[in-house]
Amino acid sequence: MSTVTLKHVYKIYENAEKKPQGEVKPAVSDFCMEIQDKEFIVFVGPSGCGKSTTLRMIAGLEEISDGEIWIDDTLVNDVAPKDRDIAMVFQNYALYPHMTVYDNMAFGLKLRKVADVKRDKDGKPVLDENGKEIPIMRKYTKEEIDVKVRGAAKILAIEEYLKRKPKALSGGQRQRVALGRTIVRNPKVFLLDEPLSNLDAKLRATMRSEIIKLHDQLGATFIYVTHDQVEAMTMGTRIVVMKDGFVQQIGAPQELYDHPINTFVAGFIGTPQMNFFDGRITADGTITFANNQKVKLSAAALSQFDEKKIGNGLDIIMGVRPGDLKVLDTANDMSVSARVEVIEALGNETIIYANLDKNAAEGLEKTPTSIVASAKLKKNPERKSEIILGIDEESIHIFEKETKRSIRK
Repeated sequence: MSTVTLKHVYKIYENAEKKPQGEVKPAVSDFCMEIQDKEFIVFVGPSGCGKSTTLRMIAGLEEISDGEIWIDDTLVNDVAPKDRDIAMVFQNYALYPHMTVYDNMAFGLKLRKVADVKRDKDGKPVLDENGKEIPIMRKYTKEEIDVKVRGAAKILAIEEYLKRKPKALSGGQRQRVALGRTIVRNPKVFLLDEPLSNLDAKLRATMRSEIIKLHDQLGATFIYVTHDQVEAMTMGTRIVVMKDGFVQQIGAPQELYDHPINTFVAGFIGTPQMNFFDGRITADGTITFANNQKVKLSAAALSQFDEKKIGNGLDIIMGVRPGDLKVLDTANDMSVSARVEVIEALGNETIIYANLDKNAAEGLEKTPTSIVASAKLKKNPERKSEIILGIDEESIHIFEKETKRSIRK
């Protein structure tokens, strides 16, 4: 069993930026989470959100400013990194260039000691005066190291590269060596800090699946840091979305996609990004957008949201994912008209960049009235043509404009 618990963890650097009130801005604020045994947890967010700092605090490479970190039943706040029984994979691989793959993977084991009992020259346990075995800490034998290194190399399919040095390996092979160096230690927790960011797109996709298989095979606890929401969605059993040092939402990938708690999570999770429109909703379900186009929710769709919040009217941000938009022949209560700005024909789907303000000048697709649709079409619309986009009312998201938080029940 390998659990990790963070209780009200803060990290404040001495030279940190100060808030207008004079307070120091924490790099990580009030991080609370229980990570269960064998989970694959992904920390995701933009650069500077605190995800790597949190990982380094778990590893012991950064001191925590406040709070508690527990690994299983042990408080590790003051425990040295080497004694936390964790292993970390870094973004830059951190391999020794002068050592072979075999020696890189074996190096950590040569420095570590393993619990055993005192033995005589025949290998039998030596007993004390009370007839009990005498516990000792000893180094790994060459035979034990060889078994572990070759076992890890077999798992990662790098057996044929054991005699090579890192400079003779590709990026993906080097990443496998870095993973192998952690596997041989059989740690309680694997920590991975953006390990795939230096790889090309195709290799990154391959290595994602390899790491998922590795997690299943080892049955260990993995904590993975990335800024790539695709990696987060495809790899994590649970995702932690962070921004400015704060945890925004924790949940399973599909939960975050279907029920984002605020506009940041909604916009960060999903590709292409969710469309957002400023507007106002009234008690009868009518939503009026900033350019005066309107849609009207059915009673069933309206019932998903907090009627008390809506009251007689509420300023909102409506969100709709590009995949929940369809090109229609005729208008209905849940459709808007738009002018096509850009077409991206990808073969299996077409991405349409359009503008709800049909009189807008060209190049305004980044204004609040822009809209992106992702659809399978038999015939793509012409650029600058007018189209009707139908909105799936069951899939819309409504956020209170003031707080930017969802008003879904």
